[in-house]
Amino acid sequence: MTPSTTVTVTILDKEYCIACPSDARASLENAARFLDGKMREIRLSGKVIGSERVAVMAALNIAHDLQRLQQQQQQQDSLAREQVRELLDRVDTALGSE
Repeated sequence: MTPSTTVTVTILDKEYCIACPSDARASLENAARFLDGKMREIRLSGKVIGSERVAVMAALNIAHDLQRLQQQQQQQDSLAREQVRELLDRVDTALGSE
């Protein structure tokens, strides 16, 4: 089991202390920088006021992007399965004709 460590990240100029496994520290810091960047973009647009609303909008945007990527991945997986089926059919046909 990986020992846990406390990591301090800064998001919109606020510090948060978060416990995470030692081997996940870099990933957590990258995620925090990503979130901070998204929240700053939204705040700079001037269309959303208040840290809580900025956070919700960032979360919605990230969730939307994740759903879109998951859907694309499912489509690619489906296409790959179909291509494998077609290749197996070709192999079966080739072996059956011998």
